[in-house]
Amino acid sequence: MKLKVLASVFTLALASLACAMPDVASLFNPLPKDDFSTTGKWGTGTDSNSSVEYENDALRMQVFEPLYMTWSTPGYDWYDNTHMEVDVTSKSSDDQVLYGFICNSRGTTMQFYFVGVSPIGGYAFSKSEMIKGNSVLKQGTSDLITNSGETIRLGLDCGANSMTLYVNGEMVDSVSDSTYVEGQVGLFVANDTNPNGGDVIFDNFVMTKLK
Repeated sequence: MKLKVLASVFTLALASLACAMPDVASLFNPLPKDDFSTTGKWGTGTDSNSSVEYENDALRMQVFEPLYMTWSTPGYDWYDNTHMEVDVTSKSSDDQVLYGFICNSRGTTMQFYFVGVSPIGGYAFSKSEMIKGNSVLKQGTSDLITNSGETIRLGLDCGANSMTLYVNGEMVDSVSDSTYVEGQVGLFVANDTNPNGGDVIFDNFVMTKLK
């Protein structure tokens, strides 16, 4: 039952996009790294559906609208074969909320991968396609994913034909897909059916090149 709810979020979620213009520093540092102590690197904004804002040296994402997804990126640059990590703390009132990484996004075309976890221990590898909509490539549950309120270190390998999810340095699962081999990266939160259910704090984001 929990996995059915997990899938429904990806199938029905709407999407909003927050992007930031690259700053001068990013031109000399091609791989993003951010402790969110300074503002302006990630896209922010608040409306009736969701909020993405800097808060207490972190990036806080809230989703107010049921079955809605919001995300933010550190700019418009495209990357390939990357490994991302971020500290994640869920303050969500809904334990079906999903949160995690965007990778290989094709800009504003609604084509990208999104890989996330939920406070109840669920995870999903999903793909957004402009014509077909959203589809779940693989999903499951893992004891490595802790309950709401605890901070975990979330990691993702995003390669040319596969993705691997990590929690606190331990592998959770992987999936193969080669639809998108490069693109933008970001972070997301997807709400389930409860209004105001999503509230997630991201910190200490880092990206490296896969070897």
